[in-house]
Amino acid sequence: MLATYRRMMDAAGSHRPQLQRALRLSVIASIIQGIIFALFFPLLSALMASPLDMQRVWFLLALFTVLVMVEGGLRWREMDFEWLTSADMAHELRCRLAEKLRQMPLEELNRRQSGDLNIVMSGNVNEIVLWIGSLATLTIQTVIVPLITVLVTFFIDWRLAISLLLTFPLSIPIYRYTRDLARVSLRDNTAADAETASRIVEYAQGLPVLKSTGQVGARSELLQTAVEHQRKVQTKGERLMTLPLVSVSTLVEVGILVLISLGILFIFQGSLSIPVLLALIVIAMRFTEPLSLLLGLTSVLDMMEIGIERVQAIMAIPALPMLAPATQLTQFDITFEHVSFQYAQQQEWALKNVSFQLPSKSLTALVGPSGSGKTTITRLITRFADAQQGAIRIGDVDVRQVDPNHLMRAISVVFQDVYLFDDTILNNIRMAKPDATDVEVEAAARAANCHDFIMRLAHGYDTRIGEIGGTLSGGERQRVSIARAILKDAPIVLLDEPTSALDTESEVAVQTAINRLIADKTVIVIAHRLSTVADADLILVLEDGEIVEQGTSWELLNQKGRYASLWNAQQQSQGWRIAA
Repeated sequence: MLATYRRMMDAAGSHRPQLQRALRLSVIASIIQGIIFALFFPLLSALMASPLDMQRVWFLLALFTVLVMVEGGLRWREMDFEWLTSADMAHELRCRLAEKLRQMPLEELNRRQSGDLNIVMSGNVNEIVLWIGSLATLTIQTVIVPLITVLVTFFIDWRLAISLLLTFPLSIPIYRYTRDLARVSLRDNTAADAETASRIVEYAQGLPVLKSTGQVGARSELLQTAVEHQRKVQTKGERLMTLPLVSVSTLVEVGILVLISLGILFIFQGSLSIPVLLALIVIAMRFTEPLSLLLGLTSVLDMMEIGIERVQAIMAIPALPMLAPATQLTQFDITFEHVSFQYAQQQEWALKNVSFQLPSKSLTALVGPSGSGKTTITRLITRFADAQQGAIRIGDVDVRQVDPNHLMRAISVVFQDVYLFDDTILNNIRMAKPDATDVEVEAAARAANCHDFIMRLAHGYDTRIGEIGGTLSGGERQRVSIARAILKDAPIVLLDEPTSALDTESEVAVQTAINRLIADKTVIVIAHRLSTVADADLILVLEDGEIVEQGTSWELLNQKGRYASLWNAQQQSQGWRIAA
């Protein structure tokens, strides 16, 4: 319980004082509620006395009424946390998670499934916030009310008080056993839910491919496997929780029967009055109810705890470190000094002792086979992760000394696989510069050769383009992304072969837009078709994470090495024809 309390306080963040206030109010209200139930002893005794003492009866009824009103007022104020604070707490918690995702190394973020992150940001946050107030106060109520009742019962009849108190130690093993079962079951359920959510997202995004290969519906093996596993986990959890719940219900009923039996025995012995026994039966019913309630809350309690653990697991991921002193970028040449990098959970080095220097406002091409380290170089420039060895400098500044926000403002990236959001074209372009005017957005669109096709759409720039820009063609999506980069006007531009998957007409339009984008910029382009970078100022040829050649296209062809063999192979492939 103490560990749960600490996790709750951590999750509450800046709303910790409000949660603590709600808990204090719950403690006071629960004490008063215990006293109210204890008043049944003198009240029933007064009602059954002979002669009837009306003055005492009215006094007890008045006291009963006042205490009920005070408790109700305290419960009302206690609910302020759930009514007024929980929504703000959920918002703050999601903002803290969003900020952590923004600071998280992209290498770490890429290892996590989108469905799992969605479960944390929505489901787990809701599980924490919806239950953190009510669950904490209910737990206090189910513990304190019976204890106060037992304490008062000691003054009435110590024998019956002990019989009531014995119910607690008998229920503790069942409670602990149930908590252990619920914790394991809920962790399995949460993992299964996250896996299923990720497979659903994957299924929805890959539906065109799945349809073309006939892997939809019952034949979608990965999704079906995840759903079936989820069903089995849920069934197993329900089955495991049945026995403890039945056991505690039986314990409660047996406890009441033992109490009544003892009371009847004491009446026959003349050591207990009938009014006291009646009052005790009423109290016992209320006393044992919280035990059943507390056991029923274990699964909810563990659900909240697991939600907190999953949120804390993300919050505990360290951000990329900043080296002192923090420095702004003023020059934009790029230098790699003996850089070696290895991806997490990979045995091979993606880059091995790579060194080069790229002058400002130059065009550099990275060429080589797949897996040679081309994309890794561009990722390290944007601090996707930090190299394990060596240093990367922009100007004379180590990128680890640059605030990540400032670093990304200095770099535009145009990917081969364009990601557009389910929003208007106007807002998708304006993402690069949120304060840009409509005129500036249109100018960027014109420079990227996409103004004409935008104006042919039903609502022009206000046309929503669907998830991942699904209503646009590949060439149109690429031009929108270039318009975004043009609007950003960053001094460094990274291009990941943006024309490789386009038809001839789209390629010409995109290439023209790229030429406008990269004017007077420091440019690094990942190239697969060597003819597109023949005019580059410098070509770096990579293989197995190492630079094996570097120079201009002319110099590399004359060396008759790896670049020349790649060039010749591509030139020969242009003459290939499909035979009947």
